[in-house]
Amino acid sequence: MSRLMIIGCGGVASVAIHKCCQNSEVFDEIMIASRTVSKCDALKAELEGTTSTKITTAKVDADNVDELVALINEYKPEAVLNLALPYQDLTIMDACLKCGVHYIDTANYEAEDTENPAWRAIYEKRCKELGFTAYFDYSWQWAYEEKFKEAGLTALLGTGFDPGVTSVFAAYAKKHYFDEIHTIDILDCNGGDHGYPFATNFNPEINLREVSAPGSYFENGKWVEIPAMSIKREYDFDGVGMKDMYLLHHEEIEALARNMPEVKRIRFFMTFGQSYLTHMKCLENVGLLRTDAIEFNGQQIVPIQFLKALLPDPASLGPRTVGKTNIGCIFTGIKDGKERSIYIYNICDHQECYKEVKSQAISYTTGVPAMIGAMMVLRGDWKKPGVFTTDEFDPDPYMDALNKWGLPWVVEENPTLVE
Repeated sequence: MSRLMIIGCGGVASVAIHKCCQNSEVFDEIMIASRTVSKCDALKAELEGTTSTKITTAKVDADNVDELVALINEYKPEAVLNLALPYQDLTIMDACLKCGVHYIDTANYEAEDTENPAWRAIYEKRCKELGFTAYFDYSWQWAYEEKFKEAGLTALLGTGFDPGVTSVFAAYAKKHYFDEIHTIDILDCNGGDHGYPFATNFNPEINLREVSAPGSYFENGKWVEIPAMSIKREYDFDGVGMKDMYLLHHEEIEALARNMPEVKRIRFFMTFGQSYLTHMKCLENVGLLRTDAIEFNGQQIVPIQFLKALLPDPASLGPRTVGKTNIGCIFTGIKDGKERSIYIYNICDHQECYKEVKSQAISYTTGVPAMIGAMMVLRGDWKKPGVFTTDEFDPDPYMDALNKWGLPWVVEENPTLVE
């Protein structure tokens, strides 16, 4: 039915590729392309014989537009699923425009070099105008809106779990449960234990930059920024239990605030144990979370990239991680003139994920929605010219696909609310 190019071959990409191969009716052919083609070849060898999907592999530098264009033109996919680093979003979008193919990703653009003067000038202007200082935001990709519209192409941004599924939950709640949504609290709980003193469940460079940054939330039409990890709440998560969670800045807040302006407050919370926070603070204090280059033994290194090389690869955590995740959204608002509150969430078991696709649940909960987002575009359920986030389409086919492809969800009426 369709041909998809997948860029990246890390933990999330591996899950998405497994799920594409389970869904051969939609994905007849896929190409796995990465800087490290040996990883692509190994995954192809693992999957061949278990699927009717035809798999090819290729080497590509996702920072190089010309190289991307040459490969896309050679393979001729209908869409590109970007599961590389957020730093590479714009080069891949540029290549898709040049080649006339649809674009899909799981995380919004983030600059690798945050000291670059040209980027810094734009960033500081945005900080003043919008009121939050996170290094990642949608403005860079939203700027492609007219280009994709003129080309008649779809760019689907952020089809992971959060962002991605959580925004679909919001669209679903708005369509089926509320006349007005007043508040949205997004809760991301990982109750898994990998047994290491310290490790991150996805790319350490991205994860540590995200959680060490100031938190922020959207309330009454404006951003409110707070010091990192300064707002803490406790919540009793179904399937996991009582956990400490902290308010963070997260990209879906920005998209939901733009697309659902009637919502009065949107917040994002993620759970962390004290050991994780202590390790992270120590690393930050000694400079290992720095993103600027330093000179060491006559060569330039970026401390956070050096730290990434020292930490366990998130893709290696699957066999040793036990426990469950619980990720979802609590909504409050009005239906038929009466106050209403619901909680839509998914519970995912780390060991069950490993049995199915040799991955822990963090990669699984991002990789499955990546496949679903690609399916929505390729199948025509979600296809219109322009740049969109997942809350801007009919949520029903996506929600049905979550149930079918391994991420069943629950709607709980009158949940405990977050203070």
